[in-house]
Amino acid sequence: QVQVVESGGGLVQAGGSLRLSCAVSGRTFSTYGMGWFRQAPGKEREFVAAISPNGGSTDYADSVKGRFTISREHAKNTGFLQMNSLKPEDTAVYYCSAATGFKLYRNYYSNWDAYDYWGQGTQVTVSS
Repeated sequence: QVQVVESGGGLVQAGGSLRLSCAVSGRTFSTYGMGWFRQAPGKEREFVAAISPNGGSTDYADSVKGRFTISREHAKNTGFLQMNSLKPEDTAVYYCSAATGFKLYRNYYSNWDAYDYWGQGTQVTVSS
C-alpha cells in the first residue's frame, strides 16, 4: 500500500520561506505524478502545483507562480514544495498527492480527484 507523508509545515512571518517535503512509499515513485493542494478554513481545496513523473514538467496556480517551486528527488522517493515570499493568504493545510496514469494537461492535474494517494496534510501559517 502506498503511503504519502508530508512534513515541513509551521509558522512563518510574511516574506519568509518554508520547504515542504512529501515522502512516498513504494518502489514505483518514478511513475507517479505529484501534486500539492491546499485548503484554508471555510474554503475548498485548491490546486497549488504539479510535477510530472520524470520531473520534466511543472505547473503552478497563478497565485503562487514565481514564489513556489515544486521538485522531486527519485533517489529519496520524495517530493518538495519550496515556498518563498510567503503571504498571509498562503495560510492553509497543504496536502501532497500522487497520481498513477498522470496526464500532462492542466484540467487533469489541477483537479484533486485525479490523484490516487494523499497525505494527511501539514499546516502552514503565515503571520502578517
